[in-house]
Amino acid sequence: MSDWFLKGEPVEQIVVSDRGFQYGDGLFETIAIRNGQARLWQYHMDRLTRGCAVLGIKMPSEAELSSGLEQALRQSQALLAYCVAKIIVSAGTGVRGYGRKMVDSPTILFGIFPAYPPPVESYHEGLAITLCKTRLASSSPVAGLKTLNRLEQVLARSEFVDTGEFEGLTMDADDNIICGTMSNVFFVTNNVISTPSLDRCGVEGVMRRHVIETSKEQGIDTFVQPLHLSQLENIDEVFLSNSQFGVMPVRSCADMRWSVGHTTRRVMSILAENGITECR
Repeated sequence: MSDWFLKGEPVEQIVVSDRGFQYGDGLFETIAIRNGQARLWQYHMDRLTRGCAVLGIKMPSEAELSSGLEQALRQSQALLAYCVAKIIVSAGTGVRGYGRKMVDSPTILFGIFPAYPPPVESYHEGLAITLCKTRLASSSPVAGLKTLNRLEQVLARSEFVDTGEFEGLTMDADDNIICGTMSNVFFVTNNVISTPSLDRCGVEGVMRRHVIETSKEQGIDTFVQPLHLSQLENIDEVFLSNSQFGVMPVRSCADMRWSVGHTTRRVMSILAENGITECR
């Protein structure tokens, strides 16, 4: 079950002429709600602000978004101690056709969903993931953003929906590892952390940003740099990040195996001390 709200009122349908429905013309943020509070709120607002600037949509004020989310949470039937909020900012209704002017009055939807933490053993034993055949288009003008068009992720995730893996890694056309279908990926070599650059494709997750900034603050060497598929076998540790589950280690991908190592454990411990309680 989920609850959707528009202008403070429950809603079960959208106008079919909305550009979000017609063209994927809009953005969204998926926010972890823990004990009634929106986690990493400012990071979500920063990414949404960047997205609105790129798409030519007037960014709603933070006060408007915060108030709308609070209203939705109050009216929702979900357990507010542990749930998910989704904010959609759409270009709204307009004339038919791709071209449009700057959108001054976007449509803003708030959705509240139940959430369930992953099994505790996943944080200790690590995940089994796969390598997707679906490639991400490079040099996208919306690289890094969370637009309403997620067809690449739909196709990639559909590859393993029946096989049981938790996640799949995606690549660009040059066999560079980019990110997971719903997560970002980090690699550890000789206790140094790296994560792929997302300047050309992929989504810059808020938990990815939190991991990078928090790790650097704690003196862990952390870099953003390309990583080719051929380099995976030389990696010591792999872990994933996501706004909902925090960080989880990876034990295998296809025929490759890794240990759940010291650096991954340290990152998880640091995050747990900084509000990401799932990582305890």
